[in-house]
Amino acid sequence: MSVLEVRNIEKHFGNTQVLNDISFSLEKGQAIAIIGSSGSGKTTLLRCLNLLERPDGGQIVVDGQVIFDATDLTTQRESEIRRKRLHFGLVFQNFNLFPQYTALRNVMLAGELLAQEQEGFKANKKAILQEIRARAEDLLTQVGLRDRMDNFPHQLSGGQQQRVAIARALALRPDILCFDEPTSALDPELTGEVLRVIRSLAEQNTTMIIVTHEMAFARDVADRIIFMDEGYIIEEGPALEVINHPREERTKQFLTNFSNQ
Repeated sequence: MSVLEVRNIEKHFGNTQVLNDISFSLEKGQAIAIIGSSGSGKTTLLRCLNLLERPDGGQIVVDGQVIFDATDLTTQRESEIRRKRLHFGLVFQNFNLFPQYTALRNVMLAGELLAQEQEGFKANKKAILQEIRARAEDLLTQVGLRDRMDNFPHQLSGGQQQRVAIARALALRPDILCFDEPTSALDPELTGEVLRVIRSLAEQNTTMIIVTHEMAFARDVADRIIFMDEGYIIEEGPALEVINHPREERTKQFLTNFSNQ
């Protein structure tokens, strides 16, 4: 069974239709890369999946459970939305770390806040916080920042900050990890270190959706690629097939233009 099913998602801002009848599925352990020109709807799609934007139509299903249905108001209650966001981890373009906290604290914070809402937290506070800290330390070690845990964001390079953001997104054990152009805010020489972390996650069969402009990376790391244009899915298929042998003329044009840039 698919870990994620996206069914007929629609989104508009005013009179502008941004997403048109978007449907796809994602299997556990798979990575999907979403490619397309700026303004094609890629980031809006990620924000809809994470319920940072409410779709105007369609359904989002995770592990067989409908977490959002545009026709069912019970799936749109704010308390429910907050809980259902936990199915997804989102790594933003611009890191969005809290500048007043160390790398370790940035990774721990969401887990601590969530734990405080759980029954029995006060009785087991010390053990719970120790467990959250241990996981944060393990994740920062996993992304190559064992010696940077006590550094503040301003003491880290852009690539290091993005790796902290990846560790933070993994901290709550999301079903699906989403990346929104994770290297777009980085200098070219820092891009490689972030891509290496994402590649290692793919090798560990982490379920991921990656919006990216790195075509070679998408081809080599993703199981499947979705090409979007003007809010539509134009083409979807195995990564090597879409990149090396696209079927649709619009996909061919995009890849040709992109390779010439």
